[in-house]
Amino acid sequence: MSGLGKLFGKGKKAKAPTPQEAIQKLRETEEVLVKKQEFLEQKIQQELQSAKKHGTKNKRAALQALKRKKRYEQQLSQIDGTLSTIEFQREALENATTNTEVLKTMSDAARAMKEAHQHMDIDKVDDLMAEITEQQDIAQQISDAISKPVGFGDDVDEDELLAELEEMEQEDLDKELLNVGEPTPELPSVPASRLPSVPASKVPATSAVDDEDEDMKQLAAWVS
Repeated sequence: MSGLGKLFGKGKKAKAPTPQEAIQKLRETEEVLVKKQEFLEQKIQQELQSAKKHGTKNKRAALQALKRKKRYEQQLSQIDGTLSTIEFQREALENATTNTEVLKTMSDAARAMKEAHQHMDIDKVDDLMAEITEQQDIAQQISDAISKPVGFGDDVDEDELLAELEEMEQEDLDKELLNVGEPTPELPSVPASRLPSVPASKVPATSAVDDEDEDMKQLAAWVS
């Protein structure tokens, strides 16, 4: 029989609680002990006040109050030690539970990675990457070929074109120089004196005369 079995008087092996159950039990025990601490602290203050109240008037009652105060302080000290042990045990159990979950997660991830790599061959991966690189090179060559100018202008010598352009510019310059050397024809001079104005009365009124002739013709025709 194990030490824990002897301690609790159990001959058969009891089913171990889960980590979560054990942590919950420890927390409940901590709460009970904390309440017990608060109770003892109140009792200590009460016994202290009782000892002060009796003082020298009733030394026996004062001594009894101080004795009870001492017992409460001892119990309080024991609870402090017990709480420290329980707190340490709870934190260790929580850490162990966390580590267990982390290891389980890492184990699951390792199995998943192994399953993912099961259908992969490193040689095939290398071949695939080499093929991708080759196709990228071919695509780059095709792009370079498409972007290269083709057709008219590839076989033309740019030096000849520049020489022809300079020759045309020189001809234009020569023509301008020739035009500068020719004399400019003289235009007739404008007379300085003012021309005489014609009176408006001397201008024949052609339309009025024509109207009078037409009226005379109509009158002669009516008389005859």
